[in-house]
Amino acid sequence: MDHIWILGIVIFVISITMASVGKGGGNFYVLAMVISGTSIFSAATISQLIMFGTALTATLVFSNNKKVDWKLTFIIGPTTFLMAFVGGYFANVFEGNILKIGFAVGLFVISIFMLIKVKEKEINSTNKIGYLQREINNYKYVVNLWIAIPSTAVIGLFSGAIGISGGSFIIPLMVMAFGIPMEIAIGTSITMVTATALMGFLGHTVNGDFNHSLAIPLVIVAIVGGLIGSKFSVKSKPKNLKLIFAATNLLAAVLMIYNIIYS
Repeated sequence: MDHIWILGIVIFVISITMASVGKGGGNFYVLAMVISGTSIFSAATISQLIMFGTALTATLVFSNNKKVDWKLTFIIGPTTFLMAFVGGYFANVFEGNILKIGFAVGLFVISIFMLIKVKEKEINSTNKIGYLQREINNYKYVVNLWIAIPSTAVIGLFSGAIGISGGSFIIPLMVMAFGIPMEIAIGTSITMVTATALMGFLGHTVNGDFNHSLAIPLVIVAIVGGLIGSKFSVKSKPKNLKLIFAATNLLAAVLMIYNIIYS
């Protein structure tokens, strides 16, 4: 019982931090639960449910502040959500340590993305098929759907299997490849996390990986933390936290590898 309280406090802190920078935080949720003794499959399942609750809460805040590109979400979202379900459903095909290794590698890749200096840029307008022109809050940008749809689908597949949100990949993709302003990318990403996490959760649950006695208290504290964090997010500057989160992700990857070796 004591470890549940400790884990709950850790999840609460993570949810506040992740919501404040527009990320799902699945990498940290999974790590915390695995270190506490939860299996990688159960941890991935609960992580997806936690992200669904916190992302849904954060989406309401971001949307109210007009920082969500809903049209882009509805276009690239379906394939991403479907692949998240596929990833969650077929996660049991792999051994637990395989998923842990994939998780650790993912953290290293995320760290590299965070260390890259992201510059918001304006892309020239085009009327070509497969290019989406958008204008939100006086920002103008063009999204190449030929790249966006397959890229986010792959992210959804990996996220569903491992139990992470994929926001750390999607945000750099949106900003660097398509010139989407950071604040819009963050709001849109966290909105996509809502459905991606739900589909990943359903995929895992079909295989019987859901531990409701552990999940319910963790989800409740995470939703409260997500609400607190998202309130600060609309005024925060996530780019200033990139180095901190890169270092944190590297530490998390090292701890996961340690867990693989000594578990």
